[in-house]
Amino acid sequence: MFGSIGLPEIILILVVAILIFGVGRISKIGGELGSGIRAFKEGLAGDKPSEKKEESDDNQKTGRTE
Repeated sequence: MFGSIGLPEIILILVVAILIFGVGRISKIGGELGSGIRAFKEGLAGDKPSEKKEESDDNQKTGRTE
């Protein structure tokens, strides 16, 4: 079904999208999509070791333990 889509068709789709939405809105959508994907990946990975280390450093400074 999508095997026949080549470079000229993709360029045409991008040009039509730019004409409809405008450059500013497309860049905003791309940025939001990228940050959403980044947040999803971080959610899958869980806490990072650096975040755990910062959290334990904060606990030592305040004297709290969890």
